[in-house]
Amino acid sequence: MKGHNPSPHSKPVLIAEGEFSMDEAIEAVKRDDAGAVVAFIGTVRDDGIDELHLETYREAAEEELLAIREEALARFGLLEAVVIHRSGRLRIGDEIVIVACSAAHRKNAFDGCRYILEELKRRAPIWKKEVRPAGERWLEVGENPAQVRSGERRPHEGGDDLETG
Repeated sequence: MKGHNPSPHSKPVLIAEGEFSMDEAIEAVKRDDAGAVVAFIGTVRDDGIDELHLETYREAAEEELLAIREEALARFGLLEAVVIHRSGRLRIGDEIVIVACSAAHRKNAFDGCRYILEELKRRAPIWKKEVRPAGERWLEVGENPAQVRSGERRPHEGGDDLETG
């Protein structure tokens, strides 16, 4: 059976410091019994920022992404799913996240992909710092930028367990 599990050099969830391959993520979820493969890729958009810094608590983030993935596999009947999220310093146009899912039917693949994306934005310990000409501000992944005051300190700042790129 083709693509039953992600390739040996990859994992079903990954916090990546560098670029990642959408083609490899898609290949990792392809299976002979899959009638649908859906992939979402999020990029840094040009909305007035100079760059974006992503910080993660790697072990906790990967553990939470694994839990979300398992929930989606069971809830939507997915055959496979891969989640890769970047960490570190990103520029406009850089890829932030990819979620790739396979299922027997397209509705399940679409629904599972959306579920994983929305849950990771809500639950994973990943933080964004937008760098703009007028200053910097922290956002939690999925948080509405209009609700965050410029210069606000995030609860995780000052911790020794965070990894940055």
